[in-house]
Amino acid sequence: MRSIRTVAATGLVAALALTATACGSSDDKAGGASDTTASQGADKGTDKESGGVELPADLANRLKEHGIDVDQWKDGGWKNWDKDEWLREAKDFVNPVIEGLWKPERMKSAKEPNKTITAKDAVNDQGVTDPEPAPVQAEPEKTPYHKNAAPVGKVFFDSPEGSMVCSGTVVKDPRNPGKSNLVWTAGHCVHAGTGGGWYRNIAFVPAYNDLGKSEAELSNAAPQEIAPYGQYWADWVATSNEWIAEGASSGGAGAPYDYAVLHVKPQQGTKSLEETVGAALDVDFSTPSVPSVSSMGAWGYPAAPPFNGLQMNKCLDKPGRLTVNSSEPTMYRIGCTMTGGSSGGGWFRVRDGKTVLISNTSIGPAGNTWLAGPQLGTGAEELFDMMSEKYGSR
Repeated sequence: MRSIRTVAATGLVAALALTATACGSSDDKAGGASDTTASQGADKGTDKESGGVELPADLANRLKEHGIDVDQWKDGGWKNWDKDEWLREAKDFVNPVIEGLWKPERMKSAKEPNKTITAKDAVNDQGVTDPEPAPVQAEPEKTPYHKNAAPVGKVFFDSPEGSMVCSGTVVKDPRNPGKSNLVWTAGHCVHAGTGGGWYRNIAFVPAYNDLGKSEAELSNAAPQEIAPYGQYWADWVATSNEWIAEGASSGGAGAPYDYAVLHVKPQQGTKSLEETVGAALDVDFSTPSVPSVSSMGAWGYPAAPPFNGLQMNKCLDKPGRLTVNSSEPTMYRIGCTMTGGSSGGGWFRVRDGKTVLISNTSIGPAGNTWLAGPQLGTGAEELFDMMSEKYGSR
């Protein structure tokens, strides 16, 4: 059995590397596109007196509607996490760009949102939950990352607990072929779920620490080594209605719907994120049966010990099933020792000779022996389609 897994894993690695260097069934509860959670953040236009905070008129008006002083936002007003003022609903999302906020040292010190689950959170039903997988040791990705796993990067954001980090993947936009500005990640990397609201200062850094340097080496690294393609701030964000209503920082609540899509603001005129990075992956919404998939791979930047969040890692294993609530979709589960910080990182499989994104890291146990990710069914596809249609070309 182990030799079969090894062969499948090798093929997956080869396919991902090829994709990265080329330029080029669960029934979710979410309703139609009109029910999908989508949010608009920063847009064109800059308030020069706000120190680089981009505040178009509609955004400034929305901030004022919620009692937020536009002039104070750039000076730290965004650090006010009073629950009564923490924007929660889809229409309330704001993410004005603050130039220079994500400096190299701030990115290095960002902590992981370690979302764990305990045995009692899972349903003990062997019909929908398979035996716990054996741990699979995470392996460092080959460097430079932009040649071996170009679509993968880190998602940075601020929360009441401080600056935080997740992982994310550049995905293809079907309505803007070759010019995608969409990034796939986890819902808990953009929104606190039932206990809070939208996180702030959300940005994506593809191929972070491209050469996989150590913390000591990064102290003297050039900016392009830390962020070879720069920083991409999210100007629109979408996550599932279920995550906002049910999601929690621990346990399995909302985990089957723990996914999100970012639309990021292009840096270089009209040049898209996909054009800049040179790669993006298709998203697979087919929810294949677990027995039909010989291998899945999870990529990300684990940040909790024994990792430090600076190097990209991966795990490859034959998936099993995990059910956290008998009334909700079953999740994929693989053995993996990656820790918090890998949350939101893409899960990939080979379909028709191509690597596609099939899930993202959502939860794992405190012992860091396995990871679980949502099956991307109808609700996830509707959310993604809405993002492509409404915001993809902007």
